[in-house]
Amino acid sequence: MLAVVLVGGEGTRLRPLTNHLPKPMLPIVEKPMIARIVDWLAAHGVDEVVLALGYKPDAFVDAFPDGMVDGVKIHYATEPSPLDTAGAIRYAAESVGTRQGPVIVVNGDIVTDLNLTDLVHFHKESEGLATISLTPVEDPSAYGVVPTDSYGRVQAFIEKPEKDKAPTNLVNAGIYVLDPAVMNLIDSDRRVSVEREIFPLLVERGELFAMASDAYWLDTGTPERFLKAQLDLLRGTRVYGNDIDYAEKRGNVFLSPGAELEAETKGHVYMGFASKAERGAYLHDAVVGSGSFVAPWVKVIGSVIMPGAKIHEGAIIEDSIIGPDAVIGAAAEVKNSTIVGAESTVSSGMLLDGARHSL
Repeated sequence: MLAVVLVGGEGTRLRPLTNHLPKPMLPIVEKPMIARIVDWLAAHGVDEVVLALGYKPDAFVDAFPDGMVDGVKIHYATEPSPLDTAGAIRYAAESVGTRQGPVIVVNGDIVTDLNLTDLVHFHKESEGLATISLTPVEDPSAYGVVPTDSYGRVQAFIEKPEKDKAPTNLVNAGIYVLDPAVMNLIDSDRRVSVEREIFPLLVERGELFAMASDAYWLDTGTPERFLKAQLDLLRGTRVYGNDIDYAEKRGNVFLSPGAELEAETKGHVYMGFASKAERGAYLHDAVVGSGSFVAPWVKVIGSVIMPGAKIHEGAIIEDSIIGPDAVIGAAAEVKNSTIVGAESTVSSGMLLDGARHSL
């Protein structure tokens, strides 16, 4: 079974991390997000994946030069010019030639435990041209809202409605099953949006269906949700991609080979390969990447320290993301969804509150 994963976006809300890496290549507990997505797809019978590339395509090719991710064949489809979501889907699918059966399409910043097998079965039973996975959210105003009838036939596709005017809290989860015939509805010589053009067209024809699921689902596109994805993995909230069995588990602490943990811990903590957290430091719901160093009297709370970062004495990192090889000076304070970019330095005593900091 073939899947197309849309990974062409620039990930602007996660800058400056995405200045150097596309969002799906960012690590969730030290494994690229795209690899965790592929693991989930493979668990449901997908054996071939096309990455619909756009922004920084070389990062994917460099990471998987043999065209394999955990035993799954990967193809690369780089758009010659931006084609929008539907155009990217058609271009990617056609790049590997004709395939029998439906095509799975997934947004590349989604992590989920959705039973994809059930979604494919529902699609075949409905005999529609396309099926959307739906997920309930508290605030649907940032998503495409999808009301359906009792048979699952989509009645409307309402993109980002006002919160108090949304007819349902079930939204487009960014996971689709498409009949190959859908590709013929997508013009190949212009930008085409699947959400704004193709889905509304299928609604008019009565050929768009949807299936709701309350399975774990998370759009990782904001700092808050990117952090949540890391901690949910440690907590076991997710099922697929929870592959950190190489680490020694001591209660709620995961120790990779070579990690040195002398700090006090609370909640769920991950220590990467050859990382070190010294005595006097305090880690509470934290990911400390491989080769990172946490000095005495540092507090890391609800945060991710990416590989190679150095956190000096007395610094406080709270609800924030420290990029790879960054340096946080002594007594600096980094909090409230701050993102510190790769190889950036935060001066001693500096305060960053909800900031985007690079070099």
